[in-house]
This record gives sequence, structure tokens and C-alpha cells, in this order.
Amino acid sequence: MISQLTRTERQLALVSSAVVAFIGLAMAAAGRHDPLGGNGFVVLVFGIVMVFVVISGYYLPEPGEDRRAHYYDDPVKAGIVLAMIWAVLAMFVGDWVAWLLAYPDMTFDAAWASFGRLRPVHTTGVIFGFGGNGLIATSFHVVQRTSRTRLPDQFSPWFVLIGYNLFCLLAVTGYLMGITQSKEYAEPEWYADIWLVIVWVTYLVLYLRTLARRREPHIYVANWYYMAFMLVVAALHIVNNLALPISFASAKSYSLFSGVQDAMVQWWYGHNAVAFFLTAGFLGMMYYYLPKRAGRPIFSYRMSIVGFWGITFFYMWVGSHHLHYTALPQWVQTLGMSFSAMLLVPSWIAAANALLTLNGAWHKVRDDATLRFMMVAAVFYGLATFEGSFLAMRPVNSLSHYTDWTIAHVHAGTLGWNSMITFGAIYYLVPQLWKRTQMYSPRLVELHFWLALAGALIYVFAMWNSGIIQGLMWRTYNESGTLAYSFVDSVVAMHPYYIARAVGGLLFLAGAAVGLYNILMTIRAAPTAAQEAVGAQPAAVSASHGALQPGE
Repeated sequence: MISQLTRTERQLALVSSAVVAFIGLAMAAAGRHDPLGGNGFVVLVFGIVMVFVVISGYYLPEPGEDRRAHYYDDPVKAGIVLAMIWAVLAMFVGDWVAWLLAYPDMTFDAAWASFGRLRPVHTTGVIFGFGGNGLIATSFHVVQRTSRTRLPDQFSPWFVLIGYNLFCLLAVTGYLMGITQSKEYAEPEWYADIWLVIVWVTYLVLYLRTLARRREPHIYVANWYYMAFMLVVAALHIVNNLALPISFASAKSYSLFSGVQDAMVQWWYGHNAVAFFLTAGFLGMMYYYLPKRAGRPIFSYRMSIVGFWGITFFYMWVGSHHLHYTALPQWVQTLGMSFSAMLLVPSWIAAANALLTLNGAWHKVRDDATLRFMMVAAVFYGLATFEGSFLAMRPVNSLSHYTDWTIAHVHAGTLGWNSMITFGAIYYLVPQLWKRTQMYSPRLVELHFWLALAGALIYVFAMWNSGIIQGLMWRTYNESGTLAYSFVDSVVAMHPYYIARAVGGLLFLAGAAVGLYNILMTIRAAPTAAQEAVGAQPAAVSASHGALQPGE
């Protein structure tokens, strides 16, 4: 890592690490009687470790000018490994939480092991740790290949990647200490939010700088999706997290919004986090890696553009469908419901475009587990988006909302769509980046695929059943006009489904662990020379490594 930095960039890295360590020291000192101090200690240790990392390679020879003739893939490699580590850790916590719902005594009478603290560790670890690192790594890879140019410098990509993982670390350690804003997908407190803004703006500027110096006149559609992901997530994060801390020595803050306005802003953020973090970014991933792996041009470039603008416009308005039957004005609820119905069109355009791209390559899907990951992801994307539009309808929402049906829907998207496309992209990238002809064990890729598919299906079907049963039990009345079942009755009825959900999660976790092992063994078996290489030459790359495919 350090050997690829110039002397000036090493100095910048050293100063940045020292500043982070100093901020951590200040947080630890100011918050010594507050949970803020615990997170301050995490920042302090992180900064000191990075100082020593930079010092360890500070006097290594500087890279030559010939580096500009190669893609810069070291951050991509690190991002892939970090994504898989986060996947295994966060899915382990998620499955623990699933078993905890079936057997509540698994908290061991420890506050940090309660559902309220472990659940955001799981969601943040999976969405931001696994998904975010996957998106950062693949976006760095895709923008270089589709632009036929190198990232403009070596320091910024590492600042983005390492700084982003510091944010994730602050978030999950904070939850265990009880630090939370109590906002869905936005639990980290004010100081972590400010740090993420700095990192995210650097990320967006780096991406735009790369596109500005491209050698390819056309901006491929995957880059539009990645840019929408970066730009809109920045706006969502800043607005939803506008808050005032009670003091700079405290982790606690209060939102600038209150009442139903706070709820509306939160679900404008929450559903658009799904839209632009869990959808747009991963569609960028799909539009590059699925055609590459299939060896086919994208079926319709026009469909990809229409789908992009449709998703970008419609998704912005749908967040209010989370607030049916609340104090939110009826017309705002109806607006969200209407746009949710219209959203089905651009969503299915993207899913259909992916599946039609496989025309003439279905034999590869049969034989290639990596491509099968991507194909199944597109199928799950189409199904989950249909279900999302369906659940947004007010009559359906009256049955489904606050039940496990919503949990089934969310995990059909995260397990079947986001995770599958990410695993497929990673399995495509690892042999290429580490100069191997294939993964360490293709059979383990197959095993991972079937474990992941079985786990996702068991999980989703269990939660579909439990959710519909919950909704029906909660609205069933007896002849006297009172509820036929108590809430406790519905909890007892859920027990077998919660066990099935935990088993499905365990299978998915096992698949991720197999994948991490296979990736690490592939890296370990890579030749030393390949480990030191940073990529192919942008000016003379082959079609399989850098040039846009015919029809793109």
C-alpha cells in the first residue's frame, strides 16, 4: 500500500493519520464520563495504527512515472477483502440475532448482547460494511476500465476506503456501547456522521476527477448509476442527520426535525437509501460485470438509460408509503403509493435487460457458478421490486406492515439481489486482479452458490409465512367484536418460523465463510509478481480487461 504512494502522498497520509489520532485523543479526553470516550479511544487506536503503517513504508523507493501506464487496483483488492470480512462478521451477528428471537435467553444477561444493540450491528455491518466496501471497490475498478484511465492519485482512494471503514467501525462499536440515534439505517451519532460526509465528498470528487480525465468519450451507463449512488446518498445522509449534540463532550444529539416531519424525513432517507445505496449502486455493478462474465453486450443500452432516469425520478417520491395510517397527510401517503406503483416499470426494465443479455449465453449460466450468482441476483431484483410496489398499496400495507412480511421483502432484496450480485462480481474480479486463471476451488464457488440460494429461499419463505399469519391473527375478531388472539398468541405461533429463519441465515453465513476462505486461498496461491502488479495498461488493453464491449 505505502510503496505505491509518492513521497508527498506519504507525508499527507502521515499527517492525516496523526490528525485522526489527535481527534481520537480529544474525544477520549472530553468524553471520559460519556460513551463518546469509548468511541474516542477507538479513533485514537485507529489513528496510531495508521501512523505506524505509514512510517513502516515511508522510506521505501517511490513508484516510477511508469505507474501512470497502469490501472491502480490496490484499493480494489483491499476493498474486496474488507467486504468479505464484513460479510462474515455481520452475517454471524445477524444469525445470532435470528436465534435470539427464537430463544431470548441467548442475551446472557449482558446489555451489549441485547436485540436492540446487536440488530444495528448486523444491518450496518451488512449494508455499509459488506455492501459499501463492495460498491467502493467495484466502482474504482469499473470507472478505470470504462474510462480507460487510471485513478488520478494514489492517496484519495486509500483515504476513502480506510476512512469509510473507520466510520463503520465507529458505528458498530458505538451500538454495543448503547450509542445510537435510533433511526433506521442511520443509527450512528453526530460525530460519525460528520466524518462520513468528509469521506463521501472525497469519494464523489475522486470519481468525477477520474471521469474528467477519461480517454473514452462515452460515459458507460454503470458510471451513471454509481454517480447517482454517490450524489444522492450524500444528500440523504446530510439532511436526515441534521442534529444538535447536547455538548461536544457527549455522544447524544437531538434531531432538528420533530414529530411527523421527523418521520417523513427519516423515511425519505430510509427508502432512498434502499433506492440509491442498495439499488442504484448495485445496478451499476450488474451493468458492468454481468455482460463481462457472459461475454455478451448489454441487451439494450437504450433500456438501461430509460431505466436509470425512471428509477432516479420515481424512487425519490416513494418513502411516504412507510407511513400509511399515520399522522402524515393522506395526500402525501397517496403520492408515495402512486409513485411506488410507477416504479415497477423502470425496475423491471433493469431486471429484463439483465436477463435478456443472457440470450445466447444460458449454457454458461448452467456451467458457471459466478454467472449464476449474477443471474439469480437479477431474478431476485425483479421479484423484490414487484413485491415492494405491491406492499406499498394501502390495502396490502394494512396487512403487511409491522409484520415479518416486511422482513421477508427486505431480505429477498439484500440476500437475493445485493449479496448475490456482489458475490458474483467478486468472483469475477479476484482471479483477474491476482492474475489467476480461476478461483482456488471452482467447486467451493458452486458450494457457496447453493448454500446462499438455499439459505435465501428458506429465510424468505419462512418470513412470508410468519408475516401473513401475524397480520391475519392481529386482525381476526370473534363474535363479540374483540380480538380473537392476543399478541402473545401471535408470538408463540411465530416460533417454528423463527427457527427456520435462523437455519436459513446459518446456511447463508456458511456460504459467505466458504467464499471468504476460497478468496483468501486464491490470493495466497497468486504469484508474487502478480501481487506486485497494479493492472493492465489503459492505452492498450484487451477487450476482456478494459475496452467497452461491442454494443455498449
